[in-house]
Order: sequence, then C-alpha cells, then structure tokens
Amino acid sequence: MIFLAELGEAAIATNLQQFVLVLSISLTVATFSRIFSWLRQIPYTLLLVIVGLGLAFIDVRLVNLSPELILEIFLPPLLFEAAWNVRWRELQKQWLPIALFALVGVAIAILGIGFALSQWTNLALSSALLAGAALSATDPVSVVALFRELGASKKLTMVMEGESLFNDGVAVVAFLLLVGIPLGTQAFSVTTTVSTFLIFVGIGVGLGALIGFGISFLTQRFDIPLVEQSLTLVSAYGTYLLTEELGGSGVIAVVTVGMILGNFGSNIGMNPRTRLVVSEFWEFLAFFVNSIVFLLIGDQVNFRTLGKSLDGIFVAIAAVLVTRAISVYGLSWISNRFSEKEPLSLAEQTVLWWGGLRGSVSIAVALSVPVILGDRQEIINIIFGVVLFTLLVQGLTTQWLLEKLDLIGDQPIRQEYSEYLARRVALKRVLAYLDQLNLAADVDEEFYRYERDLVESELESIEEKITKLKAKHPQLRELDMKQLRDTLLDIEADTYAEFIRVGRLNKDLSPLLQEILIKATAKDSHS
Repeated sequence: MIFLAELGEAAIATNLQQFVLVLSISLTVATFSRIFSWLRQIPYTLLLVIVGLGLAFIDVRLVNLSPELILEIFLPPLLFEAAWNVRWRELQKQWLPIALFALVGVAIAILGIGFALSQWTNLALSSALLAGAALSATDPVSVVALFRELGASKKLTMVMEGESLFNDGVAVVAFLLLVGIPLGTQAFSVTTTVSTFLIFVGIGVGLGALIGFGISFLTQRFDIPLVEQSLTLVSAYGTYLLTEELGGSGVIAVVTVGMILGNFGSNIGMNPRTRLVVSEFWEFLAFFVNSIVFLLIGDQVNFRTLGKSLDGIFVAIAAVLVTRAISVYGLSWISNRFSEKEPLSLAEQTVLWWGGLRGSVSIAVALSVPVILGDRQEIINIIFGVVLFTLLVQGLTTQWLLEKLDLIGDQPIRQEYSEYLARRVALKRVLAYLDQLNLAADVDEEFYRYERDLVESELESIEEKITKLKAKHPQLRELDMKQLRDTLLDIEADTYAEFIRVGRLNKDLSPLLQEILIKATAKDSHS
C-alpha cells in the first residue's frame, strides 16, 4: 500500500512538472511575441504551433495529447467562451449561411474528402469517411483573432465564428455515427443515421437549454460575482459530461448553455459589473487553454510516421480545399438568393474559403479512432498533415489575403486616433501643472516659458492631426462618443468606491448609468 501511494505521489509530481513546463513555454512564446515586432505579424496560436513543431523535431515530448484530454478538458471552456460572446442579434442576421455551412457544408466535406481518399489512397471508403468527418470541423481561432485585430467586418467574423461553433458538434456526431461501419458493428442506413443524429442533437440542445435557463433564473436570486462566475465554469464542464453520459452531443449542449447564459442569463441575472468579471474570466481561460492546445498540437507531430503518408496528406489537402470551395461558394450563392439583407460578397467568400482552418477538434476526433482499426495510424497521419498545412500555410497567409481583397477595416486608423487623443490629454495635464506651478527661486522664468511654449506647440500639432483625421474619417466621431461614455461610467464607479471608503455605503452598487445607456442603445437600434 505504501509503495502504491509513493507511485501515485510520483505520478502527480511528474504530471505537475509537465504542466508547469507546458505553461512556461506557452507564456514565454506569448511574451516574446509582444517584445519583438517581427513576431507580432504571426498570430499567437500559430507561433505556438511552430514552437511545438520545433520541440517535436528535436524529439522533446511535453504531454501525451489524448482525445479525452482535448474533448473533456480543453474543448468545453473553448466552446463556452465562444458561445458566451456570440450576440444573438448578430447571429440572427447571419443564421442562414451559418446553418448551411455547419450542416450541409459538413456533409459535403465528409463525402468529398472520404471519396477522394478512398479513390486515390489505400484507405477503404469506410475509413476514409472517418477522416472526412474529422476534417469537416473548422477551427479558425487564429483567423477570427486576426479579423478582430485588423478590424474586418462584423458580418465576416460572425459567419466564420458561428460556423465553427456549430459544425464542431455536427462533425463529432457524424464521426460517432460512422465509426462503427469500418469495425463491422453497424451498417449504414440513411433513416437510422438521420434519426440517431436528431437524437444526439436533440438531447444536447434540450439539456443545454434546461441548464442554461435554470442557472439564469438561479442567479436572479443573489448578486455574488465569484459564485456566478463559478456557476458558469461548472455549467460548461457539467453540461458536457452529463450530456455525453445521457447519450447526447456534449459539444452542442455546451454551445447551447453558453449562448443562453451569454445572451439571456447575463442580462436578467447579472449586474454589469458581474458580466464584466465573468467575461474577463472566460477570456483568460480561453487564452490559457488555447496556449496549451496549440503548443501540444505541434509537439505531437511524429515526423517519421508523417513522412510515410505524404501521398494521403496531399490528396486530403486538395480534397479539403476543393470541398471547402464547393461549400463556401455554392452555399453562399444559395444564402444570397434567399437573404438579401447582408449578402456575402465574392471577396468575403474567398476569405471564408481560405480561412477554414482545422485544429484541435480534428486532432481529437482522429485520436478517437479505435486502436483495433487497421487504418488508424494512416488516418492520424493524414489529419495531422492537413491540420499543419491549414494552420501554417493558410493561417499565415490570411492577413495578406485580407489586404489584397481590401477587407481590412479601420482598426489601424482608430488606433492612431486613440493614440493622438491620449497624447492630447497628457499634454493638457502637463499644461495644467505648469499653470499651477509657483515659480521657485531656482526655476528660471525664461526656461519655464520655453518649456511651456514647447508643450503648447506640440499640443497644437496634435490638435491639427486630430482634426485632419476626423475630416478624412467621419466614423471616428463614434470613438469620441464611446470614450465619453467610458469616462462617465468611470466617474460613476469611482463615486461609489469613494462612498464605500468613507463608510457612507456598506456595499458596492450596480452601475445605474450603464443600464440606462444599454437600454438607450437597444432602443435606438430597434427604431
């Protein structure tokens, strides 16, 4: 018994050391990517993959990446964070293309990739369809982050993120429905497949909705930010595990509960301060998990076995690109015919085609292929090869494509304008200090005037640049209004904090002004 206890303690210590090592490498990459300007051109997640590949090349293995680790530990928080931040109003505007890409697009990918691999490689059709199911799930984390950084349109970001959010669940369910065919434990039947698919999805949506609305009404009963934050964490993991245990799709369930809590529960059961705390918590958790996942994806590559499957990898890459093109251009044409409000332009369709990266879900599904299947290693090699191609080739060239297609928004201009505003505020504070300064005996009056003239001259120059930018880009006035609102909210929050400090309040009040502004904005958008 003592020997077993010592073994258990040794295993815990080893796992803890591995975890700290992975975390240290991830944070080192994050730090260096901010320090060196040339590294900022590479999306952070892709930089982690490159570092992981370097470790794999010198045969340094950090952690064994199992399907359980991805699906049960890493995937729920990533899905929940993305669903929490999806605004229902924005999703409604793009529901048709998202639904088509997530459902019909997945079917096109599975069939197209599966038949291509069975035709031009040694894989049997049943095994090739499993590879197709694994590769039908998109994972454009780095691309969506790039869209936001460069100021791409909300429509493009919403379609890309919405498709990924829903097709993950569809792809995993499709894999579960197909995995028994090559093993000989089940035969393919359209009726059985459709009914089983609906059961999987139905249980996921039902349980997700039940838990989501339940927690939403529960949080109305109290106002304790840390407890409410903890409830969202428990709901992400608990919903996934419970739904999987009851025979439903845990992925669909987590997406459902995340969207309900993000759009309904956070409004009726959380005050603005709590919503901000919860959002920041999930932003950190998503960054934390993505840092580990993308590093491990690169680190798990086995170059020796990968080289033996190059023909299958090239066929799969071609099939992925062709089926993605058929899905995006074909389904976008259908969507544009039936939805004339915000049609997807040809340039936007091209970015959606090229930006359909594959990532952690594809890896998890590939590693879930039963060991007794003879084609298992070949499937894993193909999936890893395609994932690396999409991340390192497509991911690193997406910004170039956005620039060539003129789809980059005004984020750089807004950043420049914000910097000028900050400098103007700083210089005005310097002038205010100089105005209040009582000239001491050791301060030369001529030097004082010289310094003041320098500051005033620079302030005039900045005022001129601000005026020119506003005249050239009228949309910058929105930024002025946003900053004014932020200042008003800060004043209100500081006032409450001051009252608490002096004992005139015994608890923090929920911001009143923010509620008024949110209601006014919603009223303006509906009118």
